[in-house]
Amino acid sequence: MTDVELSADEARRLQLRAQGFLGARPKGGVPAMLERLGAVQLDTISVLARSHELVPYARLGPVGREAIEGAYWGNGTYGAFEYWAHAASVLPMADWPLFAFRRRAYRRKGLRWHEVPDGVSAEIRARLESDGPLTTKDLGGAKASAEWWDWSDHKIGIEWLLDVGEVVCVERVGWRRVYDLAERAVPAELLAQDPDDDACLTALVARAGRALGVATRADLADYYRLKKDQVDRVVEATGLVPASVAGWPERAWADPAALETPARGRHATTLLSPFDSLVWDRARAARVFGFEHRLEAYVPKAKRVHGYFAMPLLSGGRLIGRVDPAREGRTLVARQVSFEPRAVVGAARAGASAAALATALWRAAGWVGCTDVRVERIVPDTVDPAAITSALRATAP
Repeated sequence: MTDVELSADEARRLQLRAQGFLGARPKGGVPAMLERLGAVQLDTISVLARSHELVPYARLGPVGREAIEGAYWGNGTYGAFEYWAHAASVLPMADWPLFAFRRRAYRRKGLRWHEVPDGVSAEIRARLESDGPLTTKDLGGAKASAEWWDWSDHKIGIEWLLDVGEVVCVERVGWRRVYDLAERAVPAELLAQDPDDDACLTALVARAGRALGVATRADLADYYRLKKDQVDRVVEATGLVPASVAGWPERAWADPAALETPARGRHATTLLSPFDSLVWDRARAARVFGFEHRLEAYVPKAKRVHGYFAMPLLSGGRLIGRVDPAREGRTLVARQVSFEPRAVVGAARAGASAAALATALWRAAGWVGCTDVRVERIVPDTVDPAAITSALRATAP
């Protein structure tokens, strides 16, 4: 089969549209967004909001946070579940059968990090049967000591049952996982399905291709943290078509539906979670957007370049900078704004970047209930602070 030939800009726009950032705002709200992306990564850090809240905000605008949680967790009807995908992620409940390959792999291995103490799994099953759904605290605590890795027996047991699919994480409450028995949480028609490994992998690679529009073998593997040889084994059965992208050193694969119409339309202007699926693969972000980024939350403060929770700034289909946000009362503070050098070369670009920053900050402020915005530091220092102040004033609600 002859490869489809794409320019780098075409590939970039295909990814933006597939991820919900180009064209008409996606319809169907958070449930449709979750189905479109296939996975929304979870993380404990909360600055403006937690990452799984920032992902729908970036695509759908000021969605109420209660509406986001309700859409994920179904208000008790279990429309989604949490499992290991790109990392710990919210996944559509309809995709439960597709992770059978991973559940089987854990069972064959016999453990993830800890040996499960004798009798604990049976005790947990009985508790969930009689009292569930329950958190680890309800079951007896998460830690045996203050060390982060020193899990209690009940924590070891419940996480093992989660890994192998006997229990399901159906909600987060106060950042604690809420567990229920799979037989109660997963619809019977899904629980009864047991696709073989290749069927699971074929569906997940196809899903990754659809979520990205066009992707290399490494991109497809990274989306659900598959092995590259697993991708190789099934990619020709996915329906994805081979593609050559100008400037990409590796062959790519494209979603044929994405190739049917040119990727055009309205570009989103927004701040992104560092764990957003548009940028969670650092190598892909560098190749597609020329954007080098890493999370610095775990870097010593003195060694941080862009800030604790620097959020990429998307505008005009480009990643033009980063904002390290904080809140002081009802003021949204940008501790540091780091523009990409190419975004502030020339008066026109600098002005457009300032306007984009102001738009993104005011929109985020309104969403989290702030009534004022303040920028403390701008990098590079060649950017005129007065231009930022003027843009903030011009954009203020």
